[in-house]
Amino acid sequence: MTKIAVVIGSSREGRATDRLAKWVATGVARQAEAEVIDLRDYPMPFLEESVSPRYNPERRPSPAVKKWLDKIAGFDGYVFVTPEYNRSTSAVLKNAIDVLGHEIDDKPVALVGHGSSGGAQAIANLRMALPGVGAVTVPQALFFTDRVGEAIDEAGMLQAELEAAPYGPQTNLNTQIESLVWYANALRAARK
Repeated sequence: MTKIAVVIGSSREGRATDRLAKWVATGVARQAEAEVIDLRDYPMPFLEESVSPRYNPERRPSPAVKKWLDKIAGFDGYVFVTPEYNRSTSAVLKNAIDVLGHEIDDKPVALVGHGSSGGAQAIANLRMALPGVGAVTVPQALFFTDRVGEAIDEAGMLQAELEAAPYGPQTNLNTQIESLVWYANALRAARK
């Protein structure tokens, strides 16, 4: 079965990103194997290596970074769930991407953002950064414009009226996940 990691791209206290990620993971689980990965569980120093991880055949990452690299490498695809901070993604998510070597080469990443503009600028920043670590971003993105804390409960359940909206977030998520799983399967076959 296709394995998809849903990465919580915030480590702040009082964050809403974890609620959004739980909702996304529930949607992923209808089409693939889903696992939520919380960056709080992977505290890493900011990228401090003297040579880019992608170009260092002698690389010896710190134990904290190696834990993240080993975890992230085992998936067929990813959903990065990001808040928008100061018109960009969070520093913790950007750093988690920056320390990657070849772990997500030729693997698809779906992007889910939230914030005043649905995380549009955070998603745009990620679309520029991810090819630098060999990832393929799927064409669809989910811009969650509703207030996450009001729209999704702590268990990751979307409000019934939003779930039922024909062109609402649930429909958009389903379309995005279908695309992500398609890309994951196609790229896995191509990598072989």
